[in-house]
Amino acid sequence: MIWRELDQQKSAVTDALVATVPDLHRHCRDPWTVIGSVAAYLAGAAVTVADLDVLTSVRDAQTMAGQWQAHRDVDYMPADGPRFRSRFARFHFGELPVEVMGGLELSGVHGWVPVRIGASTRVDIAGLSVPIPTIAEQIRVLESFARPKDFERVALLKTLHARAP
Repeated sequence: MIWRELDQQKSAVTDALVATVPDLHRHCRDPWTVIGSVAAYLAGAAVTVADLDVLTSVRDAQTMAGQWQAHRDVDYMPADGPRFRSRFARFHFGELPVEVMGGLELSGVHGWVPVRIGASTRVDIAGLSVPIPTIAEQIRVLESFARPKDFERVALLKTLHARAP
């Protein structure tokens, strides 16, 4: 990526977080966390960010769907439909789409398994406290998703993890 694209990505990520994180802190009753490409980006990985993924409880996903109804993309259907299930909704607040996944589950050899985040940390962005999984936890979750894009992120995160003190 060239510097201009990096600046645009940083701006899009910051704008999406500023538009959503205060509402998430205000309205969610259960723990929530940012996952996916934005979590890897906030941890320091050189990833291309496609959207802001927020993992919540089912009830908090329902709450946020009501709060953000005016921003909802009702026509969007996730490409990985058979592999994942959740109380899903996609929203637009600007350049970066925001996807809320309430009670996310992953289909595997043992049936549907809840995606749970064990260890997390907080990152300060624009004065906002943003919860993300630790690097080790991101690696574990992405490996369980087992898609090509997830393995690419795992490789980048493992490089960061190896350098961590």
